[in-house]
Amino acid sequence: MPKVEVELEQLAQALRMLSPGELETLELLLDPELTDELKRRRQEGREALAHGEALSEEELLASTPE
Repeated sequence: MPKVEVELEQLAQALRMLSPGELETLELLLDPELTDELKRRRQEGREALAHGEALSEEELLASTPE
């Protein structure tokens, strides 16, 4: 990957312009432990779904009575 040089002020400006979703993605990219945790949870979810231990899409999206 080529090296890119920017002033700290430019970096700060770019970070302020990120959406909440982009900030979350950046956090994942910068934190290997968080990335590993997300991968682990995704795998557990897939296994639960394969064994019928997870909610169906219909159950997940059903509204709860108040």
